Formats: sequence, structure tokens, C-alpha cells
Amino acid sequence: MLANHVLFLDGEALVIDKPAGLPVDRPRNGSISLENHLDGLKFGFRRWPHAVHRLDRDTSGCLLLSRNPKAHARFQQAFEQGLVTKRYLAVLDGVVEGESGLIDLALAKISSQEEGWRIIGDPAGKAARTGWRVLEVRDGRSFVEFMPQTGRTHQIRVHAAEALGAPVVGDPIYGSGGPHTLLHAAELTVPREGKDPIVAVAPLPERFVAAGFSLPSADAPVPPVVEA
Repeated sequence: MLANHVLFLDGEALVIDKPAGLPVDRPRNGSISLENHLDGLKFGFRRWPHAVHRLDRDTSGCLLLSRNPKAHARFQQAFEQGLVTKRYLAVLDGVVEGESGLIDLALAKISSQEEGWRIIGDPAGKAARTGWRVLEVRDGRSFVEFMPQTGRTHQIRVHAAEALGAPVVGDPIYGSGGPHTLLHAAELTVPREGKDPIVAVAPLPERFVAAGFSLPSADAPVPPVVEA
């Protein structure tokens, strides 16, 4: 039940800690997706909440849902205007050169009948920028914090693989695949005019700990108070 995954709740917004493996959009084969859980996320409202943005199926963490159409439009506008602050955590398959930086690599979508579609770095593509900082290096892997300034499809995954030369561990498209993709949407802040901002923090998943990585105390976020 996703009702146990609520990070923030008020009259117009809901943020859940989306589990890895759960798609936001309904798959073509009709298998379980976020839609199957929406009735349990109404919390007294008649309407189902609606996802404002997307997380990849294998990415866990902060997912914002709106609780009414007017709020949905405002939240979408905040994303489109670049007003939303996002923080991701990832374990990369390789040792990253340097300690921090800003990736400025435009992205484009390509597709083929054999391999399907994927995203690549392309100067003629859409602008994409991601700040990054290495938190720890262990056993040939890098634990990295990402702060995307834009919200392109697969942005962090492609920037990690192409710009940093180290794909996300477990990435089935841009890396070597595996049982778990180690990418997590750890924090989300959405400003609201006349109201306190939406602030949500999703704890580091067990799959990261099992891989040998945890947040240093200085980097561990303080969970926000969930409003009734």
C-alpha cells in the first residue's frame, strides 16, 4: 500500500516515496502501475490524485501528485519554469574524475526497430544541465549526488554514462543492467505563492545500503513534517 509511503500531504499536494519497479504510467501489457494505487491515495477526497511529473520505473523516491486540477496546473508550471529543486542519489559503475561540476550536455531521442528508443547526447538536442558532487568512492564505484537543473527524459542516466563516463549501476539501457538500478529521487522542493513550499525527503533505500553505501551524517537530510 502506497499510503504507507507518504512523505508530504496537504489539501492540494501529495508526495510519495515511489518504490523502484513501479511504473508511473500504465504499461502496454496492463500490468500493475501507479494507477492501481490511486484509490488508496485519496485521503478523504473524491478525486484521485494525479502525477505531476514522472520517475522512471526503476527509479525510486519523491513523486509529486496533485489533489485538484488548479493545483496540478500550478505545479506543472513550476516544473516548466525551472522553479522546482530536485536532488538525486546514484551509485555509478566506475570512478568519476573530479569531485563536482556541472554537466551541460543537450539530449535527443533516437530509435530503431531493433533496439527501440533511447536518449543520447546531441548538440542539436534539447538543453540539459545537471550539477553533481561525489559523496564517496568504494570498490570501483562512485556514490554521487545529482542536482538536475532541467528535467529531460533519462537526463541523469545519460549524463552519468556519457559525460561522467560511469553509468548508473543496474541501468538496463545505458549500463550493463542488473537486479537493481541504483538511482533515487531523494529530495523535492516545490515553491508555492502565498504558501509554504512543498518539501519532501525520501530515505535512502535498502538496496543502496546493501551495495555498501550510506549517507554521511552531514549529508543526511532532516525529514519534513507531514501535514495532516
